Amino acid sequence: MEKVQKSGVVGSFLKILILILLVVTLSNTAYLVNENEYAYVTRFSKFVKIQNTAGLHFKLPILDKVEKIPRYRMMYDIPPSEVLTGDKKTLVVDNFAVWRIDDPYTFMKTVSRISEMENRIDAVVYNTVKNTLGTMDQTDIINSDNGSIDDINIKITEIVNAQLKNYGISTLAVEIKRLDLPTDNESAVFSRMISERTQMAESYRADGNLEASKVVNETDKEVGILLSKAEATAEELKGQGESEYMKIIADAYSTEDRENYYEFIRSLEALKVTMQGEKTIFLPADSFIVKVLNRN
Repeated sequence: MEKVQKSGVVGSFLKILILILLVVTLSNTAYLVNENEYAYVTRFSKFVKIQNTAGLHFKLPILDKVEKIPRYRMMYDIPPSEVLTGDKKTLVVDNFAVWRIDDPYTFMKTVSRISEMENRIDAVVYNTVKNTLGTMDQTDIINSDNGSIDDINIKITEIVNAQLKNYGISTLAVEIKRLDLPTDNESAVFSRMISERTQMAESYRADGNLEASKVVNETDKEVGILLSKAEATAEELKGQGESEYMKIIADAYSTEDRENYYEFIRSLEALKVTMQGEKTIFLPADSFIVKVLNRN
């Protein structure tokens, strides 16, 4: 009975051991390739194949080794570096590069590691940026608009891509993120820029004052002309009025009756004004007013 139990335990142990061996063997035989990666297969450190089809694949256990290589675009943020411009002035340039592996076999044969490839990208980009900006003046670079910067980026990308294609990669873009002045001369450059802008502002202000004085002078001249014309018109109208007045007076005195009536009305008006308030007035006996008052 004991022998039967022992044989049963041994049988179970063997089954478990066989199952473990199968799992280990299967795990060392099968491997999975994702959509965004390559599988680089070697046997005894010698290249066997590149597996670029996504899915489950198999290899020889223990003998074969599989390395995964990125198939997607990668961005490398290049550390800022100083470059000399064409006028021998220093600029701090901050770049980034977008790249991908197109030929995994060439990549593994030449560099094999992402970190090593980034070091080479760093060196090539630095030399290209240095040579490109070395033909331009600092002021022109700083004052460049977006279109000019884009042209510089395209030129740098083309040069970098041509130099790195032998590593099995393609450089999709090299972009300048930021252009800065070195800390030690940043204040001096800013002071010079402020001085230049102040001079420009003073020049614009002087031009504006000159134009303003021209406008004021022209306006004063036009106002003087208008006033002269208005005064002449006023004098002409005044003369016409006086002429009309004299005509009316002449018509009023054209006959003796009209003359007497006019003198009578004017005398009454004078008397009305004179007799306002409590007053004592002495008039000669032959005064026209006395004659008017003595009439029955």
